[in-house]
Amino acid sequence: QVQFVESGGGLVQPGGSLRLSCAVSGPIFSIYSMGWYRQAPGKERELVAAITTGGSTFYTDSVKGRFTISRDNANNTAVSLRMNSLKPEDTAVYYCNADRVELTTTLGQFIFWGQGTQVTVSS
Repeated sequence: QVQFVESGGGLVQPGGSLRLSCAVSGPIFSIYSMGWYRQAPGKERELVAAITTGGSTFYTDSVKGRFTISRDNANNTAVSLRMNSLKPEDTAVYYCNADRVELTTTLGQFIFWGQGTQVTVSS
């Protein structure tokens, strides 16, 4: 069974910083990319940042220059998202995502999600 451990959410003032961490474990053979999505009340879930096993990164326009995603280990099963200069519009539930996951137990590729962590930016 694939399991996620997410941490780092919380309440921060505008202009502040937070670091989200995510680690995934289980019968994993490989993961193509890991990333963070967010969903604010009344809005659709959106991709914030992602990183592939090759080290390529993606950022949505609204966070470029403020957020940095990085891998915490060589096999791409743990990632962190450093969020600087936070704005009230960054308030959302942030979900860790593992994409194109191949398992040692089952053929095929899968997508897995963490349980989410709340980030609130408010004075």
